Amino acid sequence: MKFEFNHSIIWGISLLISLLICPLLPGIINKVKAFFAGRRGPRLLQLYYDLGKLLCKGAVFSHTTSGVLQLAPVVSLAGLGGCILLFPFGCAASPLAFTGDVILFAYLLALGRVLTVLGALDTGSSFEGMGASREIEFSALAEGALFTVIAFLILITGHFSLSDMLIGFETNQWLRFCAPMPLIFGAFGLVLLTEACRVPVDDPETHLELTMIHEAMILDYGGPDMALIEYGAALKLWLLSSIAVLLVLPVPGSSMFWNILLYFGGVFLMAILIGITESVTARFRMLKVPRMLTGALGFALIAILWIRIFRGGLL
Repeated sequence: MKFEFNHSIIWGISLLISLLICPLLPGIINKVKAFFAGRRGPRLLQLYYDLGKLLCKGAVFSHTTSGVLQLAPVVSLAGLGGCILLFPFGCAASPLAFTGDVILFAYLLALGRVLTVLGALDTGSSFEGMGASREIEFSALAEGALFTVIAFLILITGHFSLSDMLIGFETNQWLRFCAPMPLIFGAFGLVLLTEACRVPVDDPETHLELTMIHEAMILDYGGPDMALIEYGAALKLWLLSSIAVLLVLPVPGSSMFWNILLYFGGVFLMAILIGITESVTARFRMLKVPRMLTGALGFALIAILWIRIFRGGLL
């Protein structure tokens, strides 16, 4: 009981720290992009200033909209709140973890996107409807790759709980399954860029109407609602980056303290890698994005076949 209690405290502290510093990730990405472009760029804490400014403003909604538009940011952030209760922060298992919670986690992530799409359709704008259509198409393709990655993790760990899947590796399992892991990293990396609306799938800084996806759906928001959307995007990016980091953590034989430091350092490293990717990669044409996500699905399927054919699997 003492072991579980200590791990619950570590998980709770790591959760609070993550909630406080997740807005740093967009700032790190923008700083990296500015460095590659030879510019000074915005402040590292710019999103904190933006959130404070938005919370002090009011919101204006069209009379043609219903309550769906106003409800979407709140429900989206609430879905992310459910995700963080199931997530193994700081390499410590969630105290609310249960068998099969990974499915609930995946669809709580999708809940925010669905509500954002419904809010965009609620405006009656054909432009926002165009962005919603693209968002649904790409998310449907990314979902297949995501669940294939989840199937791979279930196969090599034998667990159906998110905490056990991400932090339940043992030393002999790493030695046994290290060969297909680059394929899983590649597949999940493409899913991360899609779900977080980053280049090469989407560009959060674009102002060209014909290429906007996520930004096209949130044009009617302002004030506190926009603050919820911006914070939710940063928190979702933190969660997805954490999954990528926990694919290699915890390090077998290391103490919990060092694994926590490696966890937070790894998340910031992911932000740097995303910034580098956006600096050296152009945004894809719309027709190329489905091919990219199909490739992500193919990477994950090859990894599963590798395990089943060459390693025999665990199930």
